[in-house]
Amino acid sequence: MADFTQQIEDIEKEIRETPYHKGTEHHIGKLRARLSRLKDRQFEGVIRAHGGGGGGYAVRKEGDATVVLIGPPSAGKSTLINRLTNAESKVAPYAFTTVSVIPGMLKFNDAYIQIMDVPGLIEGARHGKGRGKEVLSVARGADLLLIMTDVERADQTQTLQKELEEAGIRINKTQPGIRIDKKPEGGLNVQSNITQQLSKETIKEIAKEYGIKNADIVLKENFSMERLLDAFSPSRAYLDAIFVINKIDQDKKINRLPKDIFIAISAETGEGIDELLTQIWQRLRLLKIYLVKADEEPGTANPMITKEGKTLAQVAEEIGEDFASDKKLAKIWGPAAHFPGQEVPLTTKVSPELQVRFI
Repeated sequence: MADFTQQIEDIEKEIRETPYHKGTEHHIGKLRARLSRLKDRQFEGVIRAHGGGGGGYAVRKEGDATVVLIGPPSAGKSTLINRLTNAESKVAPYAFTTVSVIPGMLKFNDAYIQIMDVPGLIEGARHGKGRGKEVLSVARGADLLLIMTDVERADQTQTLQKELEEAGIRINKTQPGIRIDKKPEGGLNVQSNITQQLSKETIKEIAKEYGIKNADIVLKENFSMERLLDAFSPSRAYLDAIFVINKIDQDKKINRLPKDIFIAISAETGEGIDELLTQIWQRLRLLKIYLVKADEEPGTANPMITKEGKTLAQVAEEIGEDFASDKKLAKIWGPAAHFPGQEVPLTTKVSPELQVRFI
């Protein structure tokens, strides 16, 4: 694996020593794009060197969705996963009890949600401390993160989020509004109906650093430098996260923390668990619909779990390619139907408690 450390330090030094103004913006943009790419390659190289995780880190995703528990050592993650699932994660009152990924399966609202307990994440994880890079690699594959600490270390959530951000994981952020249409020739054409804070020259320089030489680039938001670097980077992961404070049975000072940011629980006693489960369901954007066979009356006998935003065509494909191959329309019942048995195209999007018969 190539050692990028010196290259990274040299570029960081040049950025620090270059005054930022309109005349240098494109040059600094080029340097920051180069720096971002080097850091990505450095991180990916370490993961490859560890064989993609290895030693218990190569865990197959199962169920309807995957949730990964992220937190400092001894925050109570193992206690929580044991309460929620059928996992048997070792629990002990000292740091780094969990040394590999422990998967468990939670059944909630007829959905099977895989929850993974990973070793505690500490400051410097992105540089390999405490098996940090392996943990971060697992986190990138999650559908949802539970970023969890305890009452005494509530401020640790900021450290955890910083480690995730440095590893290219963007928490509770939307994907950048950009469209890149590559073409064989013609150079770079930057278009936007929104006034941009960055010059077109800067945007083009950053695109070139990411190997984009010929393309129509359409910007659908006003991009900052950081946001634009994210937009061009193929290694960014955009994940929803819930911030959880544990051990409220030991210290009620949690009442002074903002409840719109944290969910307060006690994994030991079960306090707050119902609210946490509801939030997990909502943030995963899961829906329960009901399949109606040709010879059946509409009902709730055959529940199926899917996600918001999917079309009936995608649901049919999830059932099976052979099943979907000859389906052209569907009949629906429930709150979304204008009348019972309404015939709709398969481009129709799913909705809660939908009853559907494919025809």
